[in-house]
Amino acid sequence: MLSKQAPQSAAQTNLFRPLLAEFINPKNELIVLSHQINWGRIEEQLAGFYTNFGAPAKPIRLMAGLLILKQMFDKSDEAIVEEWKQNPYYQFFTGATHFEWNLPCDPTDLVYFRKRIGEQGVKVIFTTSVELHQKKVDEAKEVIVDTTVQEKNITFPTDTKLTVKIINKTLEFAEKNGIKLKQTFKKELKALKIQLRFSHHPRRKKQAGKSFRRIKTIAGKLVRDVSRKQENNEFDQLKELFLKVLAQTRHSKDKTYSLHEPEVSCIAKGKSHKPYEFGSKTSIAILPGTNVVVNVSCFKGNPHDSKTLEPVLTQISEEIKKQFDWAITDRGYRGKSQINSTAVVTPSPEKDRTRSSAYRENKSRQCKSRAAIEPVISHLKHDHRMLRNFLKGFIGDKINAILAGAAFNFKIRLREIRSNLFLLVFECTFRLIFTHQKELFGQTHLNFKTQKTT
Repeated sequence: MLSKQAPQSAAQTNLFRPLLAEFINPKNELIVLSHQINWGRIEEQLAGFYTNFGAPAKPIRLMAGLLILKQMFDKSDEAIVEEWKQNPYYQFFTGATHFEWNLPCDPTDLVYFRKRIGEQGVKVIFTTSVELHQKKVDEAKEVIVDTTVQEKNITFPTDTKLTVKIINKTLEFAEKNGIKLKQTFKKELKALKIQLRFSHHPRRKKQAGKSFRRIKTIAGKLVRDVSRKQENNEFDQLKELFLKVLAQTRHSKDKTYSLHEPEVSCIAKGKSHKPYEFGSKTSIAILPGTNVVVNVSCFKGNPHDSKTLEPVLTQISEEIKKQFDWAITDRGYRGKSQINSTAVVTPSPEKDRTRSSAYRENKSRQCKSRAAIEPVISHLKHDHRMLRNFLKGFIGDKINAILAGAAFNFKIRLREIRSNLFLLVFECTFRLIFTHQKELFGQTHLNFKTQKTT
């Protein structure tokens, strides 16, 4: 249930907790940004995810503000809650009127809030971040689109790792539910793991292969034994996943690479230092020149880049009500030349030789501008928590990626506010210095010039 919020204008002085407005800098960029964000729209649209009964929840502005700050400054749930207690600017940004000494909420409340609002609620925050740059969006006629991989928080998958994890999870389930197994194979498993060391060495390859096949046999025996002796069919879902992993081979399709994140896909992006990445394919769309992120979309599996372009442009037209004339892409999107009213620009120098010089120059400019999306993707990964996603499931991939795009837009606005304040201070300082110098030396210069002429 939503809690009743007192308006900020009704804040009264407190003997024990001072008003934030009394000692913070009103020209701080976070304070200016908090006044520019349309919190009323966020609260109104996210209120639909709450019921009319139950205990009062934390204020929507507090929870949404914590999510924004967490993603903007690359903090974990635990870290942002701790820093909120110490930072008065964070407190004002999230709607507090007095300086608070206690934690705003438990870190797990952010987990429940993300689950509550889901993808649709996070898109409200993202749309609000785009609205801060509405003038740039209205003036833009081009959009740059590219894909990347948002890696999941899993170790590099191998068949041995997955098989050993299946054995451990099966034994854990049996112990938890009081199931007596015929044999646990714990001692034998320990010896087999030792035999798997240096399995790529030619002299140990045969023995390692034999040991792995035995480990796989043990895993199958334990899974079937627990499945027979279970009472409430609680193991059936795990059994289905375990048997699928044990049955897959090197050349199997739709392979499972993680037991706790079965939706993870293996994606090859042609990087020499990292041939394969395990996560979800994510599409990023930005405006050339301003680098404002106008769309972030996640896709299951590993679809071809050209298959992702139409859904991305459709989402852009639905969310920000904008149709672009050109979509600038790389060669990975070849095969698409037009989507609805948007022309797809892909480098193709051989086909352009017969075109006019003006067309070639314009296309060359557009294709050169495409390189701007690469540093944007790098910032999203290294500064806004897209490098490794810790949120669970495919919905966690979507939420993390969309919040990263929103945080990037808010960060752009922060830099603009900071630069505007710097220019204002510089201009005022320059005027004061110039006026002071004129008062000191202006009359002397006039007298000197008068004496010289006479």
